[in-house]
Amino acid sequence: MHDYGERQQFRLLETGTPVKVELDSINAPAALTNTDVVLFAPPRPAPQGFAQRLQSTLSRCVTEELQYRQDFLFIPVLVGAGAALWFSLASPPSDVVLLVSGLCVIPIAVITRHRQTALSFVLATLALLLLGMLLANWETRRVGTTVLDSAVTTTITGKVERREVDAKGYWRYTIALTSTSGPSLTRLPNRISVLSRSREQPIAVGSGITGKARLSPPSGPALPGLNDFAFSAYFDGIGATGFFYSAPKALPTQAETTDKAGWLETAGSWLYALRSAIAERIRSVIGGDAGAFAASIITDERRAISSETMEALRVSGLAHIVAISGLNMALASGIFVVGMRMVFSLFPGFSQRYPVKKISAFAALLMTFAYYLISGFAVSAERAWLMMSIMLAAVLVNRPSISLRNVALAAIVIIAVSPHEIMGPSFQMSFAATLALVAAYSFWSRWQGNRERLFIARPPFWMVASSKASAVIGGVVITSLIGGVSTAIYSIEHFHRITTYGLAANLAAMPVMSIIVMPSALIAMLLMPFGLDAPFLKLMGYGMAMVIDIANTVSSWGGDATIGRQHPWFLAVSTVGFLLLTLLRTHLALLGLPLILAGLVLVPLEQNKAKPDLLIYEDGVLVAFRTDQFVATTKRQAKGFVFDQWARAVPLPDKHVAPMLDDDKADAREDTAEPTPRRPAGLTDQQKQEARDKMLAAFERTNGFSCQKNAWCAGRHESGVKVAVISNTALTGTACDLADIVVTSRFVPFSNCRSGALLISAATLRKTGSLELWLNEAGAPVATARAAMQDVARPWSIHRAYDWRSKTSDGAVPPHIETMLVARP
Repeated sequence: MHDYGERQQFRLLETGTPVKVELDSINAPAALTNTDVVLFAPPRPAPQGFAQRLQSTLSRCVTEELQYRQDFLFIPVLVGAGAALWFSLASPPSDVVLLVSGLCVIPIAVITRHRQTALSFVLATLALLLLGMLLANWETRRVGTTVLDSAVTTTITGKVERREVDAKGYWRYTIALTSTSGPSLTRLPNRISVLSRSREQPIAVGSGITGKARLSPPSGPALPGLNDFAFSAYFDGIGATGFFYSAPKALPTQAETTDKAGWLETAGSWLYALRSAIAERIRSVIGGDAGAFAASIITDERRAISSETMEALRVSGLAHIVAISGLNMALASGIFVVGMRMVFSLFPGFSQRYPVKKISAFAALLMTFAYYLISGFAVSAERAWLMMSIMLAAVLVNRPSISLRNVALAAIVIIAVSPHEIMGPSFQMSFAATLALVAAYSFWSRWQGNRERLFIARPPFWMVASSKASAVIGGVVITSLIGGVSTAIYSIEHFHRITTYGLAANLAAMPVMSIIVMPSALIAMLLMPFGLDAPFLKLMGYGMAMVIDIANTVSSWGGDATIGRQHPWFLAVSTVGFLLLTLLRTHLALLGLPLILAGLVLVPLEQNKAKPDLLIYEDGVLVAFRTDQFVATTKRQAKGFVFDQWARAVPLPDKHVAPMLDDDKADAREDTAEPTPRRPAGLTDQQKQEARDKMLAAFERTNGFSCQKNAWCAGRHESGVKVAVISNTALTGTACDLADIVVTSRFVPFSNCRSGALLISAATLRKTGSLELWLNEAGAPVATARAAMQDVARPWSIHRAYDWRSKTSDGAVPPHIETMLVARP
């Protein structure tokens, strides 16, 4: 057979095309011509249309995803989505409906779980969503925190469960409340958080404590859509927050109380005492912000870090180092494993006889558990400990340690135990970063396994060194970039800001953390029981000081960009896109990109909406006018926890207009100190007339407030709407006659102004929370308004509707407020 004929026949055989050769041509001994070979190819299939090709591609991708069991990764996603849905609803379904639905759907979904049909997938999705809602409902009922209904001054008695010092040397105690007196509370919170500003010797954990304190319910959102601190306080078991008027006194722990305490409570008290002692030891040896920073990455006590340093860490994108997260846990366990294996290498006989890799992994497993015990049980530390435990356990059973399945297992455990954590930024940001890093590692591993690489038997030294250096540098760059990009969605949603120089800060700080800080911390903790930890703590402190210097340098570049509040659908749409992009391994993952882009499109759309003209905090004291050029408030200084949230969420202009104070002797500390409750003084007719004349003069000033301390503030917006903020109830009637909007921080016996002015009283704000109003230039003063509290029927907000005088609950707001809230411009 001719060479051409052979090549053609072999090519057709190689490509799989059927070939038929005539028998005569095969049997012929002589040379054949090209025409002697007759080829019979099957008819070409008809060209497929776009819809058919798309359906075929989707079917192939879905089959591959199911073969690799990627559907397992969506179990925590759907369970978490169900829990988030339950927490987000203003009025969740009744327990009976939820339980019956779960009992009907979940068993059917379990029975049909192996059937790969559309119906089985729908049933599985509904079952997991219902399971998440049931878990959220169960946790809410299990916690059952009693929240204080209104502010009160009383003498408290209890036991110190935790304590933590801040940057000013003040101690904040978490107290298990046993009794109150003068007055005695009928709805006694189980646990409270109280600050002591006295520089006394701190009271030990587990000791009794008593003192006169001002207690208040946990605050709600500073504006609609912002973080509800009462929600987290409810699930932390904190029913009230406040401060001591003077130094609290220590009391001996009663014997019967000690006897009733279970072993778990006793172990918890001992553990928190140990944690506090470790933190104090670290701060005393290192000192300053470096010592407070070092204590935070070991015990998670962060209050001792100064506000300036924390702000620098946030602006530079290094705030994640403060929390005990995957970075800290991974560095600690990795250094521990490498160190143990280096020690084992000194004994080659033992290393050859026993599995030293598994021994090191098991020892690291115990070490990470000890790290978790002294970390304060934060969700980031819990997630990191679970992840590292699963990874180290995988080493023990010869399974891959870094996989998305391990991340899913950790998420399932946390959601099952604490479903409410899914609503917080700590859970979302820590899992987003971990998920993105593991997904990128999996993609890189698949790509490396499929490509052809050039191998050199004995590469020169310069090639080995450059390869190692580029791998380390590239790893740090890529890791920092992926971590920063993956958490940007949640930073925008929860903190309304994004750091633009975070990559540079992390590139500079990560080598310091990996080479100096964490190895020194690990050795110091191992030697602390023997009193030999000081040199290594000092070395750790030098590393912490270097990280703080890096944070200060990068923050001075001004890389903090304020984004503002986002569209209500921004987080959901962006998260779905992010999860599709990271959890799927085929081309189906690209479906996440349009969703992420859609979420990003919502950012400018939300920012282009009209901003509110008047902001009212729920205490009725802080009120602000907003214009495009400046913001005018009833406070002399543009700072404070609430104002900072407003500035980032709205966002507010940089220029602040302070109020004109009628009393020149006003206390300069009024903006920073907690207000001391005072009974409004009675006023004579002459004093009321003087206040009336001054208010009229104040309304002549546009876009600014004039104030008289502990009495009133008044101002006129550029729209012409006049606003009065009253702190003395004797002037409420006068303000109603003069202003268009009256805000009172005190309870008044009426809910409407007879003059027709809009009255927003303390009782109203208690039910609505903070308000934002859009003002009219003519007609009714308010075009529309939004309230921070959608409903006060949920367990973490039901205290707002409770009246301790009548011992009844009423969440209804006055009709004129209800009309204002549902109005549209």
